[in-house]
Amino acid sequence: MPNPQTTDRHKPSARRGREPARERPSARAPVARGVFGHGAESPKPVEQAQRPAPTTGEFPKPATEGAVLVTGVCGRLGKLLARELHRTDKVVGVDRRPFADRPKDIVHHQVDMRRKKMKDIFRGRNIRAVVHLGVLHDPRRSDRDRHSWNIVAFQKLLDYMSQYEVPKLVVLSGANVYGPQPNNPQFLTEDAPLLGAQHFGGMRDLVELDMLAQSFFWKHPDTETVVLRPCHIVGRVHNAASNYLRLDRPVMVMGFDPMMQVVHEKDVVRAIQLALRPGVRGIYNIRGPGEMPLSRLIREVGGRPRQVPTPLAKVALDQLWKLRLSSFPSQELDHLRYVCMVDDSRARTELGYEPVHSIDRVLKDVRRLRHQLS
Repeated sequence: MPNPQTTDRHKPSARRGREPARERPSARAPVARGVFGHGAESPKPVEQAQRPAPTTGEFPKPATEGAVLVTGVCGRLGKLLARELHRTDKVVGVDRRPFADRPKDIVHHQVDMRRKKMKDIFRGRNIRAVVHLGVLHDPRRSDRDRHSWNIVAFQKLLDYMSQYEVPKLVVLSGANVYGPQPNNPQFLTEDAPLLGAQHFGGMRDLVELDMLAQSFFWKHPDTETVVLRPCHIVGRVHNAASNYLRLDRPVMVMGFDPMMQVVHEKDVVRAIQLALRPGVRGIYNIRGPGEMPLSRLIREVGGRPRQVPTPLAKVALDQLWKLRLSSFPSQELDHLRYVCMVDDSRARTELGYEPVHSIDRVLKDVRRLRHQLS
């Protein structure tokens, strides 16, 4: 494929006796292999010195122009990201909730992404990148509400990005889209199929959102699209994994003790910052400092696991769910039985990502918050 940056003066001369000028190598980074496939190959690629990957302690350099738009900025993860980004970038936040304690230099729009006001934000500001964190995970919301927020809103966001030619998109998906399966390999790569909605309909919208981001990658090659799939995020965030580990007597399925991966919320923020660098595109799994059996993970944070047979656990969770005494539907029991761990070697090689927080630090933060809430 010819380089789109090649101008007429780089084409071979029509005069005899003059050597044709060499074509300049493309400045664009190659596409990550896997679900996105191989990047477009030139007939004879020109070798060039590879830029060394940043170490964990290095942070991205400030952007010269343009703002970073963060959807779902009022969530715990969104606030952490905004407070890190505003030191080097202009940050524009979008969320239906108020952002009361925001830094003064962060612009916040309290709007619904499905409304036309969202288009005015793209029209009135120079947006250089979009980080999409505005995903609805509440399993108690109806299928219609989740589809409207997760799919319809995201499609409108992609339309605005295409219309105003935003050069970068970072989507925070999750390793749960792979789905816990009894025949899963020990570590799943980015090439693994997305089977998360096979037995749990609540994951259908999240899998579809991930697929929409991949489709946008192919349809709009001028936009650098990055999809991050972290394992269970823990810390001060309010998600299924963190809420489960904060229980005094969490349920475990008798006869099962799967290996688990957790990652600190600040390491996920670090991965997003690395994904915002120019030239980065593709799908990347994100994991924490290591793996640990579920039973040991519960005991390390101060909990006492309660072993329950599978049929009894399903019936009990169904009843507790109906009475609104539990936030875990019975369809999520597979996460307590089967392995769903990811291989993050691509993120370490191409992004320069490496978790900063050790497993002891991660569990210490979970224990601290658990005692505060109790």
